[in-house]
Amino acid sequence: MKVMRLGAPGEAVQPDESPLPVIEPGQVLLEVQACGVCRTDLHLQDGELPDIPYPVTPGHEIVGRVVRRGREVTRFVEGDRVGVPWLGWACGHCRHCSGGQENLCDAARFTGYTLPGGYAQYVAADARFCFPIPDRYADAEAAPLLCAGLIGYRAYRFAGDARSIGLYGFGAAAHLLAQIAKAQGRQVFAFTKPGDTAGQAFARQRGADWAGGSDEMSPEPLDAAILFAPVGALVPIALRATRKGGRVVCAGINMSDIPSFPYRLLWEERSIVSVANLTRQDGEEFMTLAAQIELKPEVETMPLARANDALDRLRRGEVRGAAVLVMKPHRHA
Repeated sequence: MKVMRLGAPGEAVQPDESPLPVIEPGQVLLEVQACGVCRTDLHLQDGELPDIPYPVTPGHEIVGRVVRRGREVTRFVEGDRVGVPWLGWACGHCRHCSGGQENLCDAARFTGYTLPGGYAQYVAADARFCFPIPDRYADAEAAPLLCAGLIGYRAYRFAGDARSIGLYGFGAAAHLLAQIAKAQGRQVFAFTKPGDTAGQAFARQRGADWAGGSDEMSPEPLDAAILFAPVGALVPIALRATRKGGRVVCAGINMSDIPSFPYRLLWEERSIVSVANLTRQDGEEFMTLAAQIELKPEVETMPLARANDALDRLRRGEVRGAAVLVMKPHRHA
């Protein structure tokens, strides 16, 4: 099969060929239909994640069809369309897993990082950590649901019952989350890079009540702010925009350093919390929601061979919505 692999930090992904994965008990072999390109793939490319097992095949927003089932798999049958998210495996018995926090499992494995990802024609995945895809979404539309949607949803849950929510960084995750928040009757305030009028117009098209630059103050105090942009300097800015008792949720897996700020910005019971990974419960809840609400994922599709173009465009902030790699149909081996 054809794959795109990352050999070392700072390098481009390179085309390669590999034998089809040998599936283990509990796994399914998937023919990849589409794979989203995520900012975490850039952190992988830049060597910003710990203990990267180079060479690595990135990609953790995978939509695929079941080709084979391993022993012990009962959830899916051949031909089913399923999604593979970032969390690819957890031990199931540690303190975190036993306490409903499998996303914090110390032995967890992650798709496209410590497990082979979806920049490939086929991938093996633990069936327990895969999700059925709602029929209403085409393959490319469904791909960003598997990370931008799922991690965005977990961050949204951490915002609690906030009625007014600020979204800092309006990309793949925020453009989906804004639609959910509006469908649930909440106010959405979108913050982009200063001067990004195109991004602000896009935010309004996806339901934002207001859109402006991150250097602007919200027209009213926020109940919660969610940071998708990996920019630590936004934390004190978001704190300044939140009301008493408000919460700032940092949704990225990596972020630049947070600068010092006066205690008065945190005082009056404001809080800062980070979101790490996802749980299967998050995935099940979000997919149920995505089946009920007609989300409109904005995607730019490219063939697998152009993975570097997709990564470069994402790095330059030129992707509107989400970039998705799509695979050409091919014969099963």
